[in-house]
Amino acid sequence: MKLKNIFFAGLALASFSACEDYLDVELYSKYDNEFVYSKESEMERALNGVYAAAIVNDLYGNVYMKNFNLNSDVDIAVSSSNSHAHNGYSRFDCDDQGGEILKFWTAAYAMIESANRFVSGVEMGPLYDTSNGTIMQWIGEAKCLRAMAYHDLVVMFGDVPFTFVPAELRSEYIFDVVDRQTIQDSLIADLKEASLYMASTNSVTVERCSKEFAQGLIARIALTAGGYSLRPDASNSRSYGKMERPGNYKDYYEIARAYSDSVISGNTHSLKALYQDVFVNECNYQVVNDDDPIFEIPFAKNSTGNFGYTQGPVYKSYEGETVGPWGECEGKSNLNAFYRYSFRDKDLRREFVNGMWNYNYFTQADGTMADSVYILNDYYLHNNKWSKLWTATSSALGATTTGATGINYPYMRYADILLMYAEADNELNDGPTAKAADCLAKVHNRAFETAEDDYITSVQTDKETFLKAVLNERKWEFAGENSRWRDLVRTNTYGEELVYSFLRYYSVGMQNVGSTSGYEDAINAHDGLTYIDCLPGKIYYHTYRPTEPFNKTSSFLLAARRAQFYGCYISSTTKDFVTTYPNTTLQSLRIYNPYKVAGSQPTKGLITGWGFAATEWYSAQFYQWGNENTGLPKDQCKYSFYGYVRCDDAGNLWLIDNGALKQLPSTIPTSDQLPVVRYILPYPNDVIQRSGGRYKNAYGY
Repeated sequence: MKLKNIFFAGLALASFSACEDYLDVELYSKYDNEFVYSKESEMERALNGVYAAAIVNDLYGNVYMKNFNLNSDVDIAVSSSNSHAHNGYSRFDCDDQGGEILKFWTAAYAMIESANRFVSGVEMGPLYDTSNGTIMQWIGEAKCLRAMAYHDLVVMFGDVPFTFVPAELRSEYIFDVVDRQTIQDSLIADLKEASLYMASTNSVTVERCSKEFAQGLIARIALTAGGYSLRPDASNSRSYGKMERPGNYKDYYEIARAYSDSVISGNTHSLKALYQDVFVNECNYQVVNDDDPIFEIPFAKNSTGNFGYTQGPVYKSYEGETVGPWGECEGKSNLNAFYRYSFRDKDLRREFVNGMWNYNYFTQADGTMADSVYILNDYYLHNNKWSKLWTATSSALGATTTGATGINYPYMRYADILLMYAEADNELNDGPTAKAADCLAKVHNRAFETAEDDYITSVQTDKETFLKAVLNERKWEFAGENSRWRDLVRTNTYGEELVYSFLRYYSVGMQNVGSTSGYEDAINAHDGLTYIDCLPGKIYYHTYRPTEPFNKTSSFLLAARRAQFYGCYISSTTKDFVTTYPNTTLQSLRIYNPYKVAGSQPTKGLITGWGFAATEWYSAQFYQWGNENTGLPKDQCKYSFYGYVRCDDAGNLWLIDNGALKQLPSTIPTSDQLPVVRYILPYPNDVIQRSGGRYKNAYGY
């Protein structure tokens, strides 16, 4: 996937088919600045080097999404370990020896240094001219990439080393740690200036940073700066710190509202495409410039980026090769098992994103291998937002491939802009305005066949109700996009959601051994639903290959959103299909997902009227998470949130408060009464050693 050339002649870019060759990157370090920055052609190649620094696996190509998308009520990395781990990032149990931390830190600062060098070189070079639109656009792109890396470092590590000066112009190799507020202020000011000269996505592909991306990034940084974050206790390095927000936080909300509104008013983006098509297009290397994506990190097919290998259903290989032409899929970026129950009825995002199946091979009678689809009955669901298996056969990567898919990641989408405006405007006006409600409605209603205007009206009653609706919308919209835990941090609700996430797993495990957790009523009250009491012990499914005849009536099929998509669910209350699987080659499942009725379990006989004979339905045990030997939930339920809340082998439930165990009360504390979540990552030990004592860890590390 080659970065597109920038066009400034008003060229309308509706949809591109991305190239497959690698970035045209010159290792310009072997040339002096006078050469590089005296020729626009060399300058552009140097800028491509900044993009190349962003797409490595140690940064945005892999670990950003796989290792540092922390556990929540949306995303989860399940763990059965009852001991500390150096790299237990997602479950809040790591230390400064974790290898991925050092790799991410090193890659992020390499990207920043590359951007610093580019910006400095251009601004001090002979061609620098603020009237030169091309050069000023390039400077803006480098500043956006630099701000992106710094912003993510601040969110993940708190106060971090910060400078805009390249190493060759600094007197010292080591530069000082700077307070996050100062960093965020500097990034906002830098982007404000840069955005004045940048081109719109009317003329710049979304694989490049545009004016809209710069404005959206300002809004994102400002909203983060105005929200809560974990601050160190200067008097006690062993303390996990405390959650605080700046006294002038509304100033940042003003910035967030103004710059998200600038993107909205620019009218260059919209939500025309179906939700699932945004991601299916990316999986098929289609670059769309006037819709939801605002900036896509541009990966190179067969070279960089693991999107669609880490996400999507597992697809096993046999002797290093798959039957189908897509190659093996790892499927390790997963969703909380209860996430799908949080959606409103008829929300099409639910069936598209929550994957309940995977693939393996089997030996046929003639000795050849074939693929087969299996129900996924585990502690998680696959995140099907991106999948190699979404790609058309003609675009497949090859039967022996694994990662390096080249599937783009939308680092910023227009849906985010709309919801940032809604959140900021609600805060500043002490309640939702008509425009804020309209922004929420645009995102929400795209996910439904028929607009839910009554729902939008019902959440406008007051500031808190509307904020909850915006955060819920973000929860449903951005699964797997490294967003949910950040939203919970910013609004100081992370601890509460982690406790309830743990208790859902724990309570179901206790039900499996014929007991209760005692927290079921609290869970139901928190969720506003009662599903925790009526989860099915069995789920029924029918295997179906799209090339086979399908004996449904035409009126039944009319309920399908897209006749060519497969891999759908059958609800427990209607015979409608909600289709989700854009692939007509692989097998798929028809899934019947009933609730218990008065404590009973449905049988195959109850569903023979759905168009298949009773003998054609198979069943799988679901939510069987109890350990009959111990009378407790299995370890995956006890330890997946290990560094914040867990169950020990004696059945005691513990919160982790500044490193000490604190019994979870029978009445769940409110957010302000719960211990802080140590989501902040430690500086890598190697970095501390190289700093000669100038960098020191806090937060109890």
